[in-house]
Amino acid sequence: MKTFSSTMKPSTRIFAAFAAVLALSMSAQLSAQPLKVGYSDWPGWVAWEVAIEKGWFEEAGVDVEFEWFDYVASMDAFAAGQLDAVAMTNGDTLVTGASGGPGVMIILNDYSNGNDMVVARPGISSVADLKGKTVGVEIGFVGHLLLLNALEEAGLTEDDVELLNVPTNETPQVLASGDVDAIVAWQPNSGQALDQVPGSTAIYTSGDEPGLIYDVLAVSPVSLATRRDEWSTVVDVWYQVVDYILDPATQEDAVEIMAARVGLSADEYRPFLSGTKILTLEEAKMHMAMGDGFESLYGSSKISDDFNVEYEAYGEPLDIDTYIDTSLTLSK
Repeated sequence: MKTFSSTMKPSTRIFAAFAAVLALSMSAQLSAQPLKVGYSDWPGWVAWEVAIEKGWFEEAGVDVEFEWFDYVASMDAFAAGQLDAVAMTNGDTLVTGASGGPGVMIILNDYSNGNDMVVARPGISSVADLKGKTVGVEIGFVGHLLLLNALEEAGLTEDDVELLNVPTNETPQVLASGDVDAIVAWQPNSGQALDQVPGSTAIYTSGDEPGLIYDVLAVSPVSLATRRDEWSTVVDVWYQVVDYILDPATQEDAVEIMAARVGLSADEYRPFLSGTKILTLEEAKMHMAMGDGFESLYGSSKISDDFNVEYEAYGEPLDIDTYIDTSLTLSK
């Protein structure tokens, strides 16, 4: 029986051989460059600083370069092809992908467990009290989804409140100004709002709906395909970080490293860590299983996809499965 190659014209065989050599050359060139990762101010991502400070990537034999950004700027840099990977929420991974910067979620760092909050002015003690009130929130972002979930659980809808579109980093000042009755923000902005407005309270938090906001490392499909072994090593290092943070014997050192990254004292930073459920390997595997609802990364991402389409972050539903690759974690 003839083989496929024996039926190819000589010119075709030469082209195929050239393409193979070119692909190998490109792969070698990529491997010679560090993996570039964008990260920003969220405890589950600041945690990478532990590995950076301890030199664990070098010890593991993988060249990784972390670049510090404001959150939205990190997503923009990733979408522009300036990064191999970026730390994002699962919902924002979908938004970034729909706008032309696809990412594959390979690490499930944590889920928000209280750091994302609806903070209300004095005199408002429950979500039900928001009826007829004005809420400052960055419309179309994850805080908006948190607010909708809070309203639904209180028997209200978005029509029962007036929304004022406010960038998340400006929400503390807006609440303090009296222009709104409540705001939606994550740490450190949510904590700043509580500090700046005496008597204000968190009337709903991400701790009330675990899994509504997952925080991940999303890798470009090209980088994942060409440097898969290196990304597998990055996953190994991540769980070295998790063990160090969760071990009572080393946790204080980890908190000090993380606090220094964002210019705070360990005492100031420690509460942020308690509002973030950093997932052990076994916990991550559980949440990476296929399923509906917030307990599963797949289910949570489907809810985010529905939200993103409804609020016109993009036009058509996405294929969630193409945005998640659990194999590097599940193989550990």
